[in-house]
Amino acid sequence: MLPSLFISHGSPMLALQPGASGPALAALANALPRPKAIVVVSAHWESRELLVMSNPQPQTWHDFHGFPPALYAVQYPAPGDPELARKISAQLTAAGLPALLDEQRPFDHGAWVPLSLMYRNAGIPVVQVSLPSQGGPRLQLEVGQALESLRHEGILLIGSGSITHNLGELDWHAGPDAIEPWALAFRDWVVDRLKEDDRPALLDYRQQAPHALRNHPSDEHLLPLFFALGAGDKFGVVHQGFTLGALGMDIYRFD
Repeated sequence: MLPSLFISHGSPMLALQPGASGPALAALANALPRPKAIVVVSAHWESRELLVMSNPQPQTWHDFHGFPPALYAVQYPAPGDPELARKISAQLTAAGLPALLDEQRPFDHGAWVPLSLMYRNAGIPVVQVSLPSQGGPRLQLEVGQALESLRHEGILLIGSGSITHNLGELDWHAGPDAIEPWALAFRDWVVDRLKEDDRPALLDYRQQAPHALRNHPSDEHLLPLFFALGAGDKFGVVHQGFTLGALGMDIYRFD
């Protein structure tokens, strides 16, 4: 059975400059059974309603600005899977989480950047599920719980966001060993709560975690963690690190 994953996808430049995360993602993919399909909840598909991508051939969307031309040339031509999308929609709806199909949605960089480092040949079908961020952590936990059974069918579930995400306080000149204490304290608190499976504290992280609002002025980049948590059980750390002083690059798995 495949785990569910939480991946901190960092800057879009990760696709060209994978640093330590690239080898960690590649090693993780090589260690797992090859998935029949991949389902991704990305921080970059916020929506009002719960939506499921049913596009049979999603385009690679370069949903960012100001990066080198080489990044805009990167393509990730994985197929979609409309049949799986319909199954996901039905499963969510049956769980009391009505979900509609979106036949036009492309892959945003929260999906294609990490997947390009895990499965470079883009041969595995990918379906994205949207992030109704106004529903907060509890909704994402419920979405993960509703889709947990897909793991037993050889489908890999991924929440793609960031363990810390305050772009306004990044140090673009920071070396690889520079870590802001406030970012480290938050990351360590989350890891400790995950190790203890303290879900009430995690769901209330904005009140209980140290420097929560400083690390996540808005919480869309942490919410995919709750999707992965809801879809899994036993917590494990795959990779830990920071870039730019305060941008956490952690990768977790839930078996």
